[in-house]
Amino acid sequence: MRFSLLFVLGILPLAITSQTFEVNGSVRDTDGKPLPYANVMLLQVPDSTQVKGISADDNGKFSLKNIEPDVYYLQAKYFGYLSLLVPLEIKSNLKIGALVLEPIEQNLNEVVVTGTKPIIERKADRIVFNVENTVLGEGNSWDILRNAPGVIVMQDNLEIRGRNATVYLNDRKVQLSPLEVQEFLKGLSGEMISSVEVIPNPPASFEAGEGSILNIRTKENVTPGYKGNVRGQYTQGVFPKYSFGTSHYFKNDKVGIFLNYTINPRKEFKSGDGRVNFINDQDEVFARWNTDIEETIRSQDQQLNLMFDYKPSERDLLNFTSNLSFSPNKEIVNEISTEMQNGAGVLDSTMQTLSSIDEDMVNLSFDLNYERKLKKEGENLKANVHYTYYDLSRLQRGSSDYFDPAGTFLRNFTFATDAMQDINIFTSRVDYYLPLESGSFETGIRGSWINTDSGIDYFDVNNNLPPFDIAISDNFEYREGVYALYGIYSHDWEKWALKLGLRAEQTNVESFSITLQQINKQNYFELFPSFYLSRKLGEENSITFDYSRKIDRPKYSDLNPFRYFLNENNYLEGNPNLVPNFSHNFNLNYTIKDTYFIDVYYRDNGRYISTLTFQDNENQILRESKQNVQKSTSYGLDFTISTSINNFWSVYFYNTVFYEDETFLAEESTIDTYKNSVTGYYGYLNNTFSLSKDGTFTGDLSFTYLSSFLFGSYKVSEIAILNVGLRKTLWNNRGVISLAGEDLLGMARGRLTSRYANQDNSLRERPETRFVRLGFTYKFGNYRLNNNNRSLRKSELQRLENE
Repeated sequence: MRFSLLFVLGILPLAITSQTFEVNGSVRDTDGKPLPYANVMLLQVPDSTQVKGISADDNGKFSLKNIEPDVYYLQAKYFGYLSLLVPLEIKSNLKIGALVLEPIEQNLNEVVVTGTKPIIERKADRIVFNVENTVLGEGNSWDILRNAPGVIVMQDNLEIRGRNATVYLNDRKVQLSPLEVQEFLKGLSGEMISSVEVIPNPPASFEAGEGSILNIRTKENVTPGYKGNVRGQYTQGVFPKYSFGTSHYFKNDKVGIFLNYTINPRKEFKSGDGRVNFINDQDEVFARWNTDIEETIRSQDQQLNLMFDYKPSERDLLNFTSNLSFSPNKEIVNEISTEMQNGAGVLDSTMQTLSSIDEDMVNLSFDLNYERKLKKEGENLKANVHYTYYDLSRLQRGSSDYFDPAGTFLRNFTFATDAMQDINIFTSRVDYYLPLESGSFETGIRGSWINTDSGIDYFDVNNNLPPFDIAISDNFEYREGVYALYGIYSHDWEKWALKLGLRAEQTNVESFSITLQQINKQNYFELFPSFYLSRKLGEENSITFDYSRKIDRPKYSDLNPFRYFLNENNYLEGNPNLVPNFSHNFNLNYTIKDTYFIDVYYRDNGRYISTLTFQDNENQILRESKQNVQKSTSYGLDFTISTSINNFWSVYFYNTVFYEDETFLAEESTIDTYKNSVTGYYGYLNNTFSLSKDGTFTGDLSFTYLSSFLFGSYKVSEIAILNVGLRKTLWNNRGVISLAGEDLLGMARGRLTSRYANQDNSLRERPETRFVRLGFTYKFGNYRLNNNNRSLRKSELQRLENE
């Protein structure tokens, strides 16, 4: 039934498309100079809601395609500049002259822009998820990213096409581990975010180590004067949660300031269950463990964000950005109940484990950016310096009580750990961009240095009795330096477009474990080419091929040999012997009328760094660790529709049929290697509705379905996610109230199952993905452009002169 609904709603646009036309033109400033990447919008006449939108190319040229015959307004916008509304009557293909943009302060009494971009835009190499002024934008950044099209959440990791995604903030990498990134994003208010770019195959300007990227773009303060807001949210999951925040903007000709503060007092709940069948040498099950886990987390996450822009001249721009996240007195309590049975299913004993963790975390980052416009139009030089400081302290106490089948106490096992981690990250880069007659050239250099110091002490109050080994207390030091140089050349012909990129990286790594008395040194130089070729097929269609080579470096958190215990028989550990992995990525795209997109992709993942779980049958232990697999491949076919059904209903429908496999060492089995593979289907349907003529009441409905996929040694069963949201602006846009419901079916997490040779275990986690959230925002100051309604007369229906 779910798949039928997806199919009907996705194919419906095909049946209703009529004859369409296109508008071509360019965007220039008052001096007649082109404005690359300016946004061009086609708006409805009655209420100025946006019908279509596109970004101009490197030379300021644009082409809006697949336009239904009607009367529209055309308008362009670019970093604090805006054009007047240009009335157009579309009944044939049009080639217009230049849209001239002026500073917004000169247009304040001219127009009101009430139109918004489509929530989801499909571009050549990425999907743009516009969340500004949407229901989802009222939540936190973690909620936004996990709901982005093509993104899957697996054990709190964000994945795209089966690979972990790297999070960027305004083109700068968030230099933290996946778990630390999650905490950072939960504290980052969605009110700050304009859009999220989902980039499966990033160009050479991004680091070679990033296989897939989620690039968060924050809002720009383009309106002069002061404006601000206060906001609050109430979320009802298993426990109620609250969020409070305030943002303030100020801008004049020279200075722009943005300040945001958010506090999230939360009580979160996660449940789960695990099953392990222990198998002997005769391939018989001799013991069965059934475990139920309940985790309760109390936190007071807070976040402070500062952005300062200074424009000393028309050619220069300075920007300082700082983000502070801190989570004091965080408490995590795990209650684990385990039934231990014999092979026939008869109860042998039970174990009750209580584990508590106290954490304090501080994450502070600074960015200093400089941009200089050079003599040639479009030529610019950019520089960035970044620093991150991260400090974590963690105390864990664990205690397990054993009972016989009658409930009589047998024995107790207790332990404690004291852990700390200090991380210092420093990066710098310089980028140069030069527009050419029919293309462009871009180059840059980059350096990054990561220093981490970690320590963990284990305290065993049971006098170091087996199976616990107090000798695993350790200190771990990690040093990494990466130096990169890249160049990108692009050239456009009448029907062809070419982009060539090459990135060279030198990597130096040294890590040291005191307990293991082991030093891991890695020094290597590698080249990472990228290739992009596109050809127009007629006026509305195109075909594009791209290729890139990437690297997957072991993260310091993966190399860290420390163990994290749920109980003495179930733990996670790092692997200091991991080595970098190299992959080859191919994608072929066919675009029809800028509405229908077909992609065929293939990826040789090489010795991919995967999360694997093994059961030691002899000692009845379950452990999870990272490992370089022997080989891995992924390929698939994507079909995407992005279109407007009518003036109030837009649809984005993303489908993929895929195959993926991993061959890894079966460390605890009688076989040497095991190949885990799956063929699956992923579908994402997003519907956006304008529920009022003035655009003040909107809604969205999305549905995600995933049949099955891999997670290391596990296969994951199907998941289905239904989300719905409503958003209403009040008091002439001073107030915003939103209501959202997520995971209404309660099927956001599937069961993980590993079954091969003598391995037989499964796990299902159930975090609070099912909730209802009510949000309210009140705006003050210069929060909108002045209203000045314009009437459309027949005499105004005149086109700009052809170039």
